[in-house]
Amino acid sequence: MPRDTNQYGTIFGGVILSYIDQAGFVEARSHGGHKWVTVAVDRVEFKQPVHLGDLIACHTTTTRTGTTSVTVRVEVEAERYEGGAIVPVTEASITLVSVGDDGRPAPFRA
Repeated sequence: MPRDTNQYGTIFGGVILSYIDQAGFVEARSHGGHKWVTVAVDRVEFKQPVHLGDLIACHTTTTRTGTTSVTVRVEVEAERYEGGAIVPVTEASITLVSVGDDGRPAPFRA
């Protein structure tokens, strides 16, 4: 949408990071209905811009599970408004932690 883009008509990186965080949460939630919080964004690679009008899709994979945390790889693709080509635009690795009602890390079962 226009409010999410800069003067060049491409989406702000922070907007993509927000989508990556949300997609990572959905993947973490598949490991249990706990409260999950993002504790680290280990790596983000912006490969190509997302243009005004493009549709994006986030694909997630759990790459590591610990006692209280999961690491999720998020790959973002854009379907170009002009022409419909699907291209990889961003890739990230994020770590989320399961927390209890007290806000402290809580074990979960994978």
